[in-house]
Amino acid sequence: MKTVSTTRMREIEERMATDYGVTTEMLMDRAGYGVAHEVRTLADRAGFSDPLIQIFAGRGNNGGDAFVAARYLAEEDFSVEVMLAGAERDLEGDALHAFSQLKEAKVKYTEVPTRADWDRLQHEWPGGDILVDGLLGTGVSGPARGAIAGAIRYINANAKRGFVVSIDVPSGMNADTGVAPGDVVWADLTVAIGLPKIGYLSPRALEYVGTVCVADIGIPWELMEQADGPMEIITAADLRAMIPRRLRNTHKGSYGHALILAGSADYPGAPTLALAGAVRSGVGLVTAYVPGSLSLSVSAALPDAIVRPAPATAAGTLSAAFWEQLRPRLADYSAVLIGPGLTPHPEIRILVEQLLDECRVPLVLDADALNVLEREAARVARAKGPVILTPHPGEMGRLLGCPAAVVQEDREATLRKAVEKTGAVVALKGAGTLVGAPGRPIHLNLSGNPGMAKGGTGDVLAGLIVGLAAQGLEPFDAARAGVYLHGQAGDSVALRGSQQTLLASDLAMELTGVFRELMLR
Repeated sequence: MKTVSTTRMREIEERMATDYGVTTEMLMDRAGYGVAHEVRTLADRAGFSDPLIQIFAGRGNNGGDAFVAARYLAEEDFSVEVMLAGAERDLEGDALHAFSQLKEAKVKYTEVPTRADWDRLQHEWPGGDILVDGLLGTGVSGPARGAIAGAIRYINANAKRGFVVSIDVPSGMNADTGVAPGDVVWADLTVAIGLPKIGYLSPRALEYVGTVCVADIGIPWELMEQADGPMEIITAADLRAMIPRRLRNTHKGSYGHALILAGSADYPGAPTLALAGAVRSGVGLVTAYVPGSLSLSVSAALPDAIVRPAPATAAGTLSAAFWEQLRPRLADYSAVLIGPGLTPHPEIRILVEQLLDECRVPLVLDADALNVLEREAARVARAKGPVILTPHPGEMGRLLGCPAAVVQEDREATLRKAVEKTGAVVALKGAGTLVGAPGRPIHLNLSGNPGMAKGGTGDVLAGLIVGLAAQGLEPFDAARAGVYLHGQAGDSVALRGSQQTLLASDLAMELTGVFRELMLR
C-alpha cells in the first residue's frame, strides 16, 4: 500500500469533502470505528476474555478518533476507560462533538489536565490490558509537553502489563520524518488512518510504530493513487488482491509443486522447518531432497511432504553428484528453494551454479546458497529464470562484499544496489524487512516482533515463499506475501504466549490462523 505525507493526506481528506461529500465528522467516525475493530481483533488474538481498555485522548482530532473508538467498544460491552489529557472545556470542533456522543453513551471518562496529575497516577492507577494512544496526531511536529508528555510516560510505564495501540502515529513521533524529538509512545500496533504515513518508513520509527495495520476510511481509488511516499508498506489488503479464492473443481496438481534442497549433518533441523513453511503455504505438493542420513528423520517429522535421500559429501551436505539425479526431474517442479542448512561447501556452489544456469521456474536462494556466492552478486543476474534472494544482513554483506554493519547503516540503499546487481527479487530480512525488484517500488514489512530473532525462523520463511511462488504468485508477490504472513504468524504466537518463548516451529503452525484471518476460507 502506498504511503503518504501529512500534507498530501490533508489534501486527500479535503478532496473527499469537496468532491465526494464525506465530511470531517464522517471521517472521524470511520477512523474511530476502524480503530475499535483493530482493538477488538487484538483482544481476540491475545485471548482476553474481559480486557480493560484504557483510551488516552488529546484535545485534537486524534483524540476525537479515540472518543469514537471508545464509544464503539463500549457498545460491544468492552470495559472502557477514557483518560483525557486536558479538560473538556479545551475541546472544540469534531473532537468536541465526538466527546459529547461519548458522554451520551455514558462511557466512563476522567480528566487528567496536568503533568503533575499524570505523575501521581503512575503510582495510584494501574494500567489496562490494552492501552490506546490517541494523544497526538499527524499535525504535531515538536516535542510533547505538559499533560501530553505525562500521559505518554504513563502509557510507556504501564506497557509492561498491557498492549499499546497508537492511532495513526505513536504520540510524540513526527509522522513525516519518523523522528521523536521528546517523549514518544512505544506502540505494539499502529493503526494507520486511511493510508500509512511516510514517517513509518524511517529506520528510527521501527521502535515506535510496532506492527502496522490500516483502518479503511473509504478513500476512493483515484485519491489513493495520489499518495506521495517513496516506498510502500505491505498490508493485508495487498495480499487479499494477490491470493485468489480456490475453485472447487481442483486437485493437488492445481496448486503447484515446490522443490526444497536443504540440510546437512551440521544443521539437521533446517529441512524440517523449511518444509513446514512450505506445506502450510497452500502449495499442492512439496518434495525435499536431503542428505541420505537425514531422510528418515525429516520424513517422520513432516509426513505431509515427499522426502527423498540424496548423495552427500563426507562433510554431510549435498553432493554435486546429485545434479545428475535432479536434472531430468527439474521440469516437474513449479518453484525451487536451495539453501537452508546446507553449509557453504564447494559442492553447494556447483549445485547453485547449475540451478542458476538451467532452472526456468522461480528459484529461491537462501542461507548458504547465498554464502557460496560471496562477492558475486552479478552471477545471479545471468540466471536462466526468475530468482528470489532472502538474505539477512550478514548474507547480504557477503554477497555485495561489505560488512553487515554497512548494510544496516542504509538498508534501503543496500537493497537497491542488490536489486541492480542481481536483477532478482530481494528480501532483506531484519526488523523492517525490505522487498525490492527491478522496476518496482521498495516495499517495507512491519509485521513481526523481536521474538522472531531466533535460529530457524528464516528457514520457515524461505519455505513459505517457495510454496507461494510454486502456486503461481509472481516472485515479487510471493516475497511480499511471505514476509508479511511470516511476521503476522510471529505476532500471533507472541500475543498468545510471549516473544521470549517463541520458536521457529511455532510459526508454521500459526500460519493456519493467519491465513484464516486473511482469506476467510
